[in-house]
Amino acid sequence: MRRIFLALIALAAWCETGCMFSAEDRMIHAAADAMGGADAIRGAKTLVIEGSGASPNLGQNRTPQDELPVWRVSTYKRSMDLVNGRMRTDQLRVAQFLFAGATVQRQNQGVDGDVAFNISDDGTMTRASAQAAQDRRMEMLHHPLTALRAALEPGAKMGTPHFKGDFQAIDVTTSHGDAFTLTIDPATNLPHSVTTMAYNANLGDVAIETLFDKYETADGRLKLPRKLKTTLDKYVQLDLDVDRNSVDAPLENMTATDKVKATDAPGPLHENVTAQVVGKGIWWLAGTGNHRSVLFEFDDHLTLFEAPLNEARTKAVIEKARSIVPSKPLTTAIVSHHHFDHSGGLRTAVAEGLSIITYSGNVDLFKELYERKHSIQEDALAKNPKPLKITPVADHLKLKDNSLEVDLYYTKDNPREGTNLFAYVPRDRILVQADLYDSTWLQHPWGDNLAHNMMLRGLLPATDVPIHGAMEPYPTVLQTIALKKSTRR
Repeated sequence: MRRIFLALIALAAWCETGCMFSAEDRMIHAAADAMGGADAIRGAKTLVIEGSGASPNLGQNRTPQDELPVWRVSTYKRSMDLVNGRMRTDQLRVAQFLFAGATVQRQNQGVDGDVAFNISDDGTMTRASAQAAQDRRMEMLHHPLTALRAALEPGAKMGTPHFKGDFQAIDVTTSHGDAFTLTIDPATNLPHSVTTMAYNANLGDVAIETLFDKYETADGRLKLPRKLKTTLDKYVQLDLDVDRNSVDAPLENMTATDKVKATDAPGPLHENVTAQVVGKGIWWLAGTGNHRSVLFEFDDHLTLFEAPLNEARTKAVIEKARSIVPSKPLTTAIVSHHHFDHSGGLRTAVAEGLSIITYSGNVDLFKELYERKHSIQEDALAKNPKPLKITPVADHLKLKDNSLEVDLYYTKDNPREGTNLFAYVPRDRILVQADLYDSTWLQHPWGDNLAHNMMLRGLLPATDVPIHGAMEPYPTVLQTIALKKSTRR
C-alpha cells in the first residue's frame, strides 16, 4: 500500500508540474532522471556487464516437483553495442548436477542486427537461426539502460500507465516493433523489471521477466543494477550477481563476419525417420538427430514408445509408424519421462488422437502442459483440440495379447531419472530405455542404476534398443558403462 500511495503522490505531482506532457512521457522521463538523465541514457554507446551466478537447466529436473538442476556460471560477460544493435555473451559454466556430457562448458554467442551467431572454442563463427536472432534482440531489452533507450526513441509507442502489483507499469513498443512491459518502483522511480512474451514448444506462451536490484552508479554516470534475475514463466533462467557495469568501454569486434552474413540462417531440420526391424512386430524408428522411438504391433493396434523432442519430430514419427502397418490404427504413445526433450511431442500425440501411458508422477505436469495456452504460435493441439486420455503407471504395467507382450517398469533408485519408464519384451529379451544409457555419452555417472534395475526386476536383456544412441548388445552396454563410469560434477 505504501508503494501505491507514493505512486499516487508522484502522479499528482506530475500533473501539477508538467501536464503539457503525457502521463507515459512523464513516467519514462522520471525513470530516466532517477538513473542519471535522458541525455546520459541516449548518449551511452556501449555497455559491458561482468559477473557470475547460476543458470538452471529448464525441463531437466529429477521429478517435476524438484528444483531445476543448476549450472554455476563462474564467469559471465555480456557486451552490447547500443548504437548498432549488437551483443556478445561469453560465459563459462560448470554443472552442479550429474551430467553425461562435459561438465565444464564455455558458451560464446552473439547477435548483429538480424544475424545471430555462435563461436566455438576454436574461434569458428557459425550462423544461428532466425529465432535465435529474435530471442537475442529481445534479450538486449532486458536491462534498464536498453529498455529506457528504446522507450525514449522518437518512434516508440507507449500504452497507458497502470499498476502491476505494487509497481507502476507501462507497455512499450519500440521503433522496430518489439514489445515489452517496463515496471518502475514508485519509491525510487528506478526500473524494477522488464517483461517480454515468447513461445516455448513445451510451455506455450511464456512471460520472460528480468528483475533489477542493487543499483549503483557506474563510471560516475548512470545508476545501473548489480543484480539481474531472469525467469521464464515460473522457472529461473539466470540469477546474475554483477561485479562490474562499464559504460562506453571499448568493445572487441562485435560484428558477424561477411561469411556468416552471407550464409542463410538454418531453418528447421527435415525430419527423416528410418525403420529397422528388431523383432517380430517391433521397429526401431531412428533417422534425423538422436531421438528415436520404438513401434510395437499388437493384434489390432499399434503402440509407440516415445513421442520425442517437438511437434515436427513426433509428427514425422507418427506418420512413419502408420505407414509401416497401415492396416492397424496407432492408438497409444508411451512417454518415458517428463524431461522436455522426451515430452516435447506430448501435445502432438494427443492432437493425433493417441492415448498416453506414462509414470504416475508425470500426470500432473502432463495435464498442465496439455492445458497451457499456445497462441503466439499455434501448435497441432491448438489447431485440432482433442481430449487428454492418460494411463498412469505406478510401478509395472503389462501390455499383452496374442501377438506381443511388453512390460513397462518404473526405474527405481535413479539419482537423475525420477519419473522414468522402461520397456522389456520377454520374447526377444529387448530392453527399450531413454536416458538410462546412450552410447554417445562422454560419461555414465548413473550407469550402474541400469544393471541395478535389471536385477531388481529379474530381467536379462540381450539387446538395448535405446531412445538415444546406437542399438547394442546388452553386454556391450555394461562394458561401456564400466569404462566411462564417473561421478564427477
